[in-house]
Amino acid sequence: MCRRREQFAGIAFPYVLDKINGAQIDIIPVEPSSCPTLTRAPFAYDHGDVAKMTPLLPMHSLGHEFVSPPIHAGGLRYHGMAPLVSAAAVEGLITPRAVDQLKCYESAMLWARTEGFIPAPETSHAIAAVIDEAIKAREEGKEKVILFNWSGHGLMDLKGYESFMEGKLMDFPLPEEDLQRSIRSLNGLPKPKISKTGKW
Repeated sequence: MCRRREQFAGIAFPYVLDKINGAQIDIIPVEPSSCPTLTRAPFAYDHGDVAKMTPLLPMHSLGHEFVSPPIHAGGLRYHGMAPLVSAAAVEGLITPRAVDQLKCYESAMLWARTEGFIPAPETSHAIAAVIDEAIKAREEGKEKVILFNWSGHGLMDLKGYESFMEGKLMDFPLPEEDLQRSIRSLNGLPKPKISKTGKW
């Protein structure tokens, strides 16, 4: 489990290969519910930047004009997902999950109190999914190995923790009307061919 696209690919793709070769594993990229690129955005050709200076890329995208709500996970506000990660999602090799901001901070606080490390807000998304999977395994009476990527400490994000503990933060799940408005920037762009084997 991991958040940011480049770190997710680095830790997960060797296991994607294992899954292609028959391994029974779940691979879960985790993202904010306010920027649901993999969980709700269409797979489309889009630019990598609002200035449209990059080539068109086949990816899950909220639209290059997308403006994120003011969440504290700054590194997770980008509108698009890496093409290879997007392709793995289209194929069904990975199972994306979106998590609300408050649940992420609750998970980060639990981690800090039990493990002694303060996670970055981006990292807390993966931690939230890890906790869910650990609870699920316990309830099912199963012993599981859960691997996740610790992608950053939160020492530069203490203001966000302070706001959370003071009750000043709120969830910002992306409203459907905002999503539809944002992906209008994809109108007129070519549509990528979706090739899915159906094996996973």
